[in-house]
Amino acid sequence: MRFYSECIRQGEFELRIIDYKEIQSAVKKLLLEANYYLSSDVLESLKKYEKIEISEIGKDMLCRIIENAELAAEKQIAICQDTGMSVIFAEIGQNVHIAGGSITDAINEGVRQAHRDGYLRKSVVEDPLNRKNTGDNTPAVIHYDIVDGEGIRLQVMPKGFGSENMSAIKMLKPSDGVEGVIDFVLQTVKNAGSNPCPPIIVGVGIGGTMEKAAFLSKKSLLRSLNEKNSNPYYAELEALLLNRINNLGIGPQGLGGITTALDVHIEYYPTHIAGLPVAVNITCHAARHAEVVL
Repeated sequence: MRFYSECIRQGEFELRIIDYKEIQSAVKKLLLEANYYLSSDVLESLKKYEKIEISEIGKDMLCRIIENAELAAEKQIAICQDTGMSVIFAEIGQNVHIAGGSITDAINEGVRQAHRDGYLRKSVVEDPLNRKNTGDNTPAVIHYDIVDGEGIRLQVMPKGFGSENMSAIKMLKPSDGVEGVIDFVLQTVKNAGSNPCPPIIVGVGIGGTMEKAAFLSKKSLLRSLNEKNSNPYYAELEALLLNRINNLGIGPQGLGGITTALDVHIEYYPTHIAGLPVAVNITCHAARHAEVVL
């Protein structure tokens, strides 16, 4: 079917129409891409650490991780058997209209088709206590943001729960300061140990409210490993945390070494005078994500 998008003039602004099926197709394609291909920034980082890792078993683990990624890409199969719960970040231009159905339905249909046609594991249960599998890995967890413009930016993150389960949040006191933040991040990584399949990427959200800090910690994982924090203070804190984490000795797959994390990403937001919310969201080395602008 031929997809269409067009602009129609209404009053003093242009309203762009994007078809439901264009969104559905994009989500399906992005999920398959994220599950089959390790992003170039992660692959480069793994190769860099493989060269400098001092533990022989750690070096061997990194070599096997790289080989696994290359085989997944070559054979068009999932990098990891846990193909995750689909987390979608959707930035929607305020001058966009979705034709043919709702954007939520389009996203979930894209997830459904990706897991069916790509033979990706279906890991979602419809009720957290009764545990019946939905059979198609829906619904996705979708975060919407209305922005200027007449386009839609879709970022997909298949989030496995070996790492998700190791994440944590804490409502620190303002007096705990930066040292309290550092201690909490390090303790969370220590508690995680080998469970999130290190080397990991550590997302940290600071500020806002409890749920805002958690959201920031997850969204930070979308950032490229080659992209430093735009705020020099937080860029320095990221570097300090990365160094301290890699000195914990957990190493690749928890078998020892200096490569526990590939990077630390911090996002921050204004907060209340009485609070210092901090969230840590950990992802495994695959750090699966992909994006497109429609």
